[in-house]
Amino acid sequence: MDAKVFDKSRLPSRHVTEGPQRAPHRSYYYAMGLGPDQINQPFVGVASCWNEAAPCNISLMRQAQAVKKGVAAAHGTPREFCTITVTDGIAMGHQGMKASLTSREVIADSVELTIRGHCYDALVGMAGCDKSLPGMMMAMCRLNVPSIFIYGGTILPGTYRGKDVTVVDVFEAVGLHSVGRMSDSDLEELEQVACPSAGSCGGQFTANTMATVSEAIGLALPYSAGAPAPYEIRDRFCMAAGEQVMQLIAHNIRPRDIVTREALENAATVVAASGGSTNAALHLPAIAHECGIDFDLFEVAEIFKKTPYIADLKPGGKYVAKDMFEAGGIPMLMKTLLDNGFLHGDCLTVTGRSIAENLEKVAWNEHQDVIYQASTPIKPTGGVVGLKGNLATDGAIVKVAGMQNLKFSGPARCFDSEEECFEAVSNRQYEEGDVLVIRYEGPRGGPGMREMLSTTAALYGQGMGDKVALITDGRFSGATRGFCIGHVGPEAAVGGPIGLLKDGDIIEIDAIEGRLDVKLDDAELEKRRAEWQPRETMYTTGTLWKYAQTVGPAYKGAVTHPGGAVEKICYADQ
Repeated sequence: MDAKVFDKSRLPSRHVTEGPQRAPHRSYYYAMGLGPDQINQPFVGVASCWNEAAPCNISLMRQAQAVKKGVAAAHGTPREFCTITVTDGIAMGHQGMKASLTSREVIADSVELTIRGHCYDALVGMAGCDKSLPGMMMAMCRLNVPSIFIYGGTILPGTYRGKDVTVVDVFEAVGLHSVGRMSDSDLEELEQVACPSAGSCGGQFTANTMATVSEAIGLALPYSAGAPAPYEIRDRFCMAAGEQVMQLIAHNIRPRDIVTREALENAATVVAASGGSTNAALHLPAIAHECGIDFDLFEVAEIFKKTPYIADLKPGGKYVAKDMFEAGGIPMLMKTLLDNGFLHGDCLTVTGRSIAENLEKVAWNEHQDVIYQASTPIKPTGGVVGLKGNLATDGAIVKVAGMQNLKFSGPARCFDSEEECFEAVSNRQYEEGDVLVIRYEGPRGGPGMREMLSTTAALYGQGMGDKVALITDGRFSGATRGFCIGHVGPEAAVGGPIGLLKDGDIIEIDAIEGRLDVKLDDAELEKRRAEWQPRETMYTTGTLWKYAQTVGPAYKGAVTHPGGAVEKICYADQ
């Protein structure tokens, strides 16, 4: 079908452009400079998470203009709008982090409302920082209009005294500084050079992990997620996305045609193979939920367990996302996984072709050591491991990429907030061999399921990153390294076992067998549960209160509505 020929009678925009009764609606479009031809074309929402909060998002407005040119060149009418983002690097380490995961839902909801309210026919969604990527993909799947995802691109690495650095080096430098191993002037020098350009944090942290997912799941054009934000080639990808979304309208290819169970399995595979963020185990179930697919933490963990770890990326490895792009990009990572039987090659993508067809001409680059062949991996199993046990009946997750010791046992040291633990770490009020427990930081109890990068980075800076363990019902940054277990469920706020722990309880972690246990029998746990009382929340109004009333458990994605499984009519079909 020629993408220049569209039947508006089947598109949502007919409700605002067609027939005499829509004359008032059309008058608004004339007021904005559109002519009859543009009004009679499909309307494409170009949703951007642009803001001036952080470098992750700062280039999105410029890139959105290239998307709009592509849409217009393919005989569509682009309508640009912005939604929010909360940038984790700035929200980290204080109460602002409660807004981070909550923002994922607000992004998805606000994109949905804008598309619904104005009857747009398609969506090109652009995102930069961590939660904005899954939030945008969730909106695409929820609306189910033809959609393409565009990542704003990774930051370039900084250089500190001849060494490549990222913002994580600055977080870890805070720990060095706290024990007198870095001076004020050295810390100031590092902070001024660590982030030299626009773009999202440079390692295989959450933003780059979810960008990798966008290609593997089929919602982004090949290679588009790997190009750094400052590279001019980004504009070419953006224009191509604008043109291609018109083809998706013409052929009625929608996100739920693309995001199948097999596509979700592909996405989980590339997360494990690249040593990606544990947050993917929260976001993939949430994306699946929008499609009506039950795909929880345990199913993600099963894929992690059998996937080889093949990309030598920070924080567990040597390289940053820019290096992987220049070595061959996400398609080369996917090609070796496909050739060795780890990917479903028949999954549809936004190119209109399958994964296997997209990768057919991808050649292996022998002159690089960023990506290993899947047949000769860095490690035979994935960089992320799911855990279960009497301390985590709803599961937990740990990132093992780059770790040598995969077992840990020690006495619990309990804290009821991140601030309490960070203060203890800053003052070295803990012992080697301790298991630091941060609780009441789950989706409901936080509320908002904060990340703990400030605390874990401080431990590493103090040289204790592999000498203590840390468990939480909250989350860890994709930049976290060390024996750090997150997403422990059920969370403390709903009476989960993590809320029943006392100082000195012996906690056993086994990332080989996938176990997280406390050495207490069932009778003792039941006794403590009977004595446990819910904590009163300090958040009794506003967005965080609303979030806490509706949010579900982490192992199902911490979602806030019933999802596609109970949907009676999809927006795209109205």
